Amino acid sequence: MEWTTHPVTPDRFEDFGDVINPRRRQSHCWCLSHRLAAPQIEELGEGSREQAARRLCERDVPPGVVTYLDGTPVGWCNIGARTDIPRLVRSTKIHPVDDVPVWSIICVVVRSGHRKKGVTRHLIDGAVEFAASHGAPAIEAYPVDPQGRMDLTMAFVGTRSMFESAGFEVIGSTDAVASKMPRLVMRRTL
Repeated sequence: MEWTTHPVTPDRFEDFGDVINPRRRQSHCWCLSHRLAAPQIEELGEGSREQAARRLCERDVPPGVVTYLDGTPVGWCNIGARTDIPRLVRSTKIHPVDDVPVWSIICVVVRSGHRKKGVTRHLIDGAVEFAASHGAPAIEAYPVDPQGRMDLTMAFVGTRSMFESAGFEVIGSTDAVASKMPRLVMRRTL
């Protein structure tokens, strides 16, 4: 098995779409909500969320990475400098822990049919390498720590154990909750 991870540049956009929106539904999130407000989506996408996502991928620093298994796109990670993620900048629930200019992982998706195969670990490792290549001193994630079975509607934020296995440590908690569970602040220093 060969694993590779690459930034979502315009030439990899269709692979990104195959992971997060294989049926290309126009109303699907396209992983935009943390990066763009509704008016910006309209402006960038000319009415199409997909077009707005394409435009994000044309920027100097793409909004994340796609992981491949034997050439097939199997995972997506939305990662970027916290200062470039407006929803985090404005958040009243997920405050900066300190003055370190961290990058943040805000979404992790494993393509249907490829779950429980180790995709997440390769995806997070690839996201860390991507951030490091752009000078990130540390990376944060804001997972939930469920009691018992994970509610799949929260799978996009990840779990504590998922990030611990990739070298992240709990450094605090947020004021945000997901299904009555606190969200953690986890960090990996580079």
